[in-house]
Amino acid sequence: MLSEIFCGIDWAEGHHDIALVDQDGSQVAKLRISDDSAGFHALIELLTRHGDSAEHPIPVAIETPRGLLVAGLRATGRQVYAINPLAAARYRDRASVSRAKSDAADARVLANILRTDRHAHRPLPDDSEAGQAVAVLARAHQDAIWDRQQMMNRLRSHLREYYPAALIAFHGAGKPGLDSPRARVILTAAPTPADAAKLSRSQLRALLKRGERPRCGIEAEVERLRAIFRADYLRQLPQVEQALGHQAVALIRQVDASCNSAAQLAAATEEAFLAHPDAEIIASFPGLSVLSGARILAELGDDRERFADARAMKAYAGAAPITRASGRSHVVVARTVKNQRLASAGHMWAFAALRTQAPRAHYDRRRAGGERHTAALRNLFNKLLGCLYHCLQRRTLFDPDRAFAAPLELAA
Repeated sequence: MLSEIFCGIDWAEGHHDIALVDQDGSQVAKLRISDDSAGFHALIELLTRHGDSAEHPIPVAIETPRGLLVAGLRATGRQVYAINPLAAARYRDRASVSRAKSDAADARVLANILRTDRHAHRPLPDDSEAGQAVAVLARAHQDAIWDRQQMMNRLRSHLREYYPAALIAFHGAGKPGLDSPRARVILTAAPTPADAAKLSRSQLRALLKRGERPRCGIEAEVERLRAIFRADYLRQLPQVEQALGHQAVALIRQVDASCNSAAQLAAATEEAFLAHPDAEIIASFPGLSVLSGARILAELGDDRERFADARAMKAYAGAAPITRASGRSHVVVARTVKNQRLASAGHMWAFAALRTQAPRAHYDRRRAGGERHTAALRNLFNKLLGCLYHCLQRRTLFDPDRAFAAPLELAA
């Protein structure tokens, strides 16, 4: 049974505006609270005065799914609805044609959204504490990877200005990469072409031992680097080159920090994921490593009631296409409104799964049917996601024979 009171919260950095409306849309209370513990307790007291209880908690609408206020509200066991700000703006236009705007009015609009269209919005999932921890760490690790790549791009662009030997030595196919310990140690010790040309064999050998031992052997790598560093290249003026070298050292330190952050977050993510009850099921799927499995869990969560069925999960991930039909027009296109993090992880998941027999055969059949690579890969992700939904609901491990059963041939 729906509560007769609905709460809307217009949040801000320093304060939050609260509005309570009844079943008829009349505002019964309003309050501005501070963004601290005292403000939160004032909110709970206001809700309690208007009939809030453990058995029938008042639902809350707010424009953000994160933050201490949201965490506190979720801890009380009530349903919290995160309303998209764009959707809230459309509701505001429906309530007022004058385009007047205030924080108190926005809170009232959010409360009325629950009163009139609660069925059209979904509350925040009831993920476990362990699931929320995995989500925080997996997203932070992905952000650290993106930050590291951004720093790498800056360093590569900078080296192109004056130090082509560094790119020849470390950047490109078959090279260790500018973010490798080997490259960072050597470029820190020799940030300019002049410094690199002066490195002796013993110095290079010592630097390689500090960084990492190459697979080809230290002596072979020493000779390779000496030949590259002592070759003839275009050069900047000496003072300009020295200044660019100082800038390179600063960039390398930032790359060091981003690499260390990514490594630390990777270790923490793996530990949290492996301790989660769903880890064994998710890791049983082909193409999923510990880190990629953590990203899948982070975006899907562990609330088994979050998705009504497998189709809902596929739509959320962007794996299921959408149909646009109007008059004689009938087009099936890829879904663009989706969880971008989950879609990105799913693309890599499907691509990695091609190394196993059953997913590869499914992909090849789609390609033989005329689909392009991207569409076939998305269809494979769609298939794997449906299997994952089934396995999580029934607490079973992945079975390739059941997941990719041979297609039945129709009788003539």
